[in-house]
Amino acid sequence: MTENSERRVVSVIVINEASVLSRITNLFSGRGYNITSLTVAPIPDTRYSRLTIVTAGSVRVIEQITKQLHKLIPVLKVYEHADIVEKEMALVKFPITENITDIGTLCQAYNGKIVNVGDNVVIAMVADEPHRIDNFLSIIKRYNPKEIVRGGAVALER
Repeated sequence: MTENSERRVVSVIVINEASVLSRITNLFSGRGYNITSLTVAPIPDTRYSRLTIVTAGSVRVIEQITKQLHKLIPVLKVYEHADIVEKEMALVKFPITENITDIGTLCQAYNGKIVNVGDNVVIAMVADEPHRIDNFLSIIKRYNPKEIVRGGAVALER
């Protein structure tokens, strides 16, 4: 991130149709801005979807991108979040030989739990604020995770 660059969360409500996602991501890449997280899901009982985009940029650049997003036909609303509730999820696979009780206790501290126990592995899930997910992933390194899958951010304005 550059000096003027800050983390930004943008939600976009779109008509759920082909090529919308590529048109939106092209606006970011065309201006040289990386999308660090992208979550897309249909809005229940509608023909719309919500995209939650996490990026970094100056206020001016994000304003330009949101103005361009408004010009796209299938875009209904664009929110550049300030006061939000934001969550992210992670799944972590541990060897069965690690201390399941300790892992479960750590997961509970980060709004999570053990979700699957197999013959050779334990899979845990946590869902919390992105900076807390960072912290959890740092702490659990001592339990030798075999694989980590991190989901994208989801956010709603208060």
